[in-house]
Amino acid sequence: MAKGYSFDLSGKVAMVTGGGGLLCSSMAKALAAAGASVAIADLRKEAADAVAAEITAAGGKAIGVACNVLEIESLNAANAEVEAALGPIDILINGAGGNHPKGTTSKEYLFPEDLTQATEGLTTFYDLDPDGVQFVFNLNFLGTLLPTQAFTKHMAKRGCGTVINISSMNAFTPLTKIPAYSGAKAAVSNFTQWLAVHMSKVGIRVNAIAPGFFLTDQNRALLTQEDGSLTPRGATIVGQTPMGKFGTPEDLSGVLLWLVSDEAAGFVTGTVIPVDGGFSAFSGV
Repeated sequence: MAKGYSFDLSGKVAMVTGGGGLLCSSMAKALAAAGASVAIADLRKEAADAVAAEITAAGGKAIGVACNVLEIESLNAANAEVEAALGPIDILINGAGGNHPKGTTSKEYLFPEDLTQATEGLTTFYDLDPDGVQFVFNLNFLGTLLPTQAFTKHMAKRGCGTVINISSMNAFTPLTKIPAYSGAKAAVSNFTQWLAVHMSKVGIRVNAIAPGFFLTDQNRALLTQEDGSLTPRGATIVGQTPMGKFGTPEDLSGVLLWLVSDEAAGFVTGTVIPVDGGFSAFSGV
């Protein structure tokens, strides 16, 4: 008879970057509920501390850590702080990421009149700001690569550990208006596969979760009106999601705990798992 799995992470130390945000704070809580000691890293120390306090109040073990995922000195300092307080990191969740308005077009399509008529507030493909595009690539791709350098060296020396990157539906099929974010998340998926191969001889498994559409602080105003009804873009997304709804943060917990469990997923590496209500499987017709 096949055995069941309890996802017991007792004795493990997990690091969650971007842990002050809605989705990653939920991941941190799921890891703590499974027994892991969790370091919540965020550029906003107060947000990290608030999540750590919630975990501690619920009986778990957690600390908040100030961390800039684009500065190796900050990452190394965070690693030293976590090791001193909790021990060497066993599980890394690369959750920091996001988009920027300067890497976003105003319209879904470029029309001929956009080339000849000056329209206030219109950002076409030709108006994209290189600095904005670079910011998005740095935050999502370098913000995954640099923490992996900083937080996995002890894993490699011990011959075990797991890394979970956060990709996106945009990595499978780019969404309109957001070329920088879509390209950056595609890079994260590609890097996940590359890193899984590279780290295979030192016992580190590397996988990614690709969330579908979840209401967060970053996208709530884009997808919903003030009264809670859907914007046109929000309605399009829900209409293209076979399950007909947005995901909730807790919807990510099951696949997260499965992927970090060496018992349940010990032969799983180099995958990108959609958690999207069927969005990536739907052709639109």
